[in-house]
Formats: sequence, C-alpha cells, structure tokens
Amino acid sequence: MGSDTPSLMRAWAATAPRPGMVLTERPVPVPGPGEVLVEVEACGVCRTDLHLTQGDLPPHRPLTTPGHQVVGRVVALGPDGEAATTRTATADHTTGANPATATTHTIAAGHATTTTHTGVADHAGGGPAADPTDHEATAGHTAGGPVAVGERVGVAWLRSTCGRCRYCLRGDENLCPASAYTGWDADGGYAPYVTAPAGYVYRLDDDAPAERLAPLLCAGIIGYRALLRAELPPRGRLGLYGFGASAHLTAQAALAQGHTVHVVTRSAAARELALGLGAASASGDAPPEPLDAAILFAPAGELVPRALEALDRGGTLAVAGIHLSEIPALDYDRHLFEERTLRSVTANTRADGRAYLRLSAEHPPDVRAVPYAFEDAARALDDLAKDQVSGAAVVMIG
Repeated sequence: MGSDTPSLMRAWAATAPRPGMVLTERPVPVPGPGEVLVEVEACGVCRTDLHLTQGDLPPHRPLTTPGHQVVGRVVALGPDGEAATTRTATADHTTGANPATATTHTIAAGHATTTTHTGVADHAGGGPAADPTDHEATAGHTAGGPVAVGERVGVAWLRSTCGRCRYCLRGDENLCPASAYTGWDADGGYAPYVTAPAGYVYRLDDDAPAERLAPLLCAGIIGYRALLRAELPPRGRLGLYGFGASAHLTAQAALAQGHTVHVVTRSAAARELALGLGAASASGDAPPEPLDAAILFAPAGELVPRALEALDRGGTLAVAGIHLSEIPALDYDRHLFEERTLRSVTANTRADGRAYLRLSAEHPPDVRAVPYAFEDAARALDDLAKDQVSGAAVVMIG
C-alpha cells in the first residue's frame, strides 16, 4: 500500500446479534490476491444494513462493518500486482482487520442537519468486471481492462461467487450457494477504506458527486432487477408498495421505459416525492386501476395479499427485500387465480448492474440523496427505521 495510507482507521461495526452499531478502531484492511483497496468517499444506507444491525438477519461474522453502496478510489492492488477476480467465496480472508480484536467505543447519535441534493451524473459507470457469461470482458478484469490505482469505482452488495456451480454457469450467479456479500460476509463501506475483489467492482464517473452515485449501487440495481422480475408488458401499469431509496429510482427507470407508475405508501412526504418524479398516482391505500405488475419494497408481509388483489389477470408481484415479515394466509381465488404470480428477488447479477448503470447513463435519474456525516451513521439507520428519510440516505466518509 502507498505511504499515504494510514495503518489504523475508525470504522462502524454491527454488534449483532445485539441490535446496534459501535465505532471501532482497527487496522486498515490489506487487499488479498485479486483484490483492490478502495479509499471510500461515500456509502449509501440500505434497509439491509438496518436488518443486519437490528438482528433481523443473522450475523455471518462478529463486528462486521455494514455498507454495500460504496463510492471511492482504488489506492492499492493485491500482492499479485494485477486486479484479477477472486474465485473463492469464503469470508475469513476478506478483510485485513480482525474484528474480534478491534478496540470498540460506544457512540452517541449526533444532531447534524439533514439536507437533500438532487440530480445525477450523465454517466454512471462503465460496468463491473467479467462474469462467466459476459463475452465483452475477460475473467479477472472489469469491462475495459484491469482496474488500476487511481480509478474511481463502486463496491456493491454482491462481493463474490464461485463461478463454477450450475447457477453461475447458466448466468444466475445471484443464486450461487457460495456467494458472499459486502457488509455481511466481509467488511463494508461505513469506514474510510474497504477491500473488494476487482472482478466485482464497477467503474464510475470521475466527476459526479459521490452522494448521487452511491444509491445507484444497490437501491438502483436491486430495483432494476425487481423490475425485470415483475415482467411488465410494454407500456404496462406498475405498482410500487413503499417509496424509499430503491423505489424512487425504480419508478424513474420504469417511467423512462414508458410505463405508468402508481405508488402506495403511508408516508405523505414520499407520496409528494412520487408525484414530483412523475408517478400517475400516489396514495396510502390502493392504486386507482388494475396493475400489470407490482413490486413490494416495504418489508411488510401483510401487504402481499393487498398487492396481489390489486393485480390484473396474469399480473406479477415481485418482493424486492432480503427480509419480509410474516405473510398472512392467501385466498386462492382472490389472490392467485387467473394466473397471478408471486415471486421473490434475490440479490442481483453483475449483468444486472451493468444494464442498470447503462440505463442510468442514458436516462439520468433524479437521485434524492440525504447526506449524513460519518459520525452520524447510526442516526442515519435510526432515521431509516422511523421512515424519516425521503429519498436515499448516504454516509459521507472522505
């Protein structure tokens, strides 16, 4: 690593299974073979981070640093000197710091003013490294060649896959049983530095504000995959249940493709935002017409029957979250008959990421970023839990 890289850093760490986060001091991670070290500018706040810090999702390792919407610059390569893809999916070597020996300090939430920025760069990135089904790139390199020191990149949720199983080989790497995830299996971006396999990072625009790029890396990508899973017909009628970071980007992607969007959310501020972004309707109850497809973003299982009942014949409901509360009993005639479909969304492939970043470059979304200081990361999660973030929360690091 370069002489300017410090040996120690402060990093947030989840205390799961006990809810919450603590601020720790730990060594700056060292990139392994095929990895890069990224100096973090900003990291988006995702509801998955909330599930991890509140114990809704089981911890995969102790004191893991959350965050998987990371924008930063490559400051070092692994010891092989070339940013080649890491094929292992195990997590025991994925950070240079040992969280079990890190010094921890309890934190108090700050009271910084929350502000909103709008807009996004015209070019959101050239895409991540090769996957086994990508004929435009070679294994171990991002599309366009190896990652180099100084390049601006994004580190997203999918950290690694085996590349050999039946799912990887058929292009469904998001279903790989050996997949690993940033901020769950390895330390994430609520820290000044993070390591990542070079084959799983995305090249990003050099000039766009970091807070406008960060939400694209999960909120945008997973919303895009949910949109694919919803199988909207041309100029279809789409319902979005919940309207946070991912939904506000997904709505714009759907509108760019010529669809009609109806939003259902209990938040008055979110309804106002939805209408401002071009939604045909926004209510706290039900859409005004039958839907060809719907996406459930809210982690509320009780909404599933309502969303299914609002579908037209042959419609599809895609559930976008990694965690969902219990779903009530379904009535076959009311909720499923006439070929209505209920399906889940599991992570994303790198091809999804490339496709969404291309779409966002062609149709730049109005990213409603709500920045928080690094010291206020815990407050950002608390605000998200209370539905007090209108848009996408982003922790500013560098």
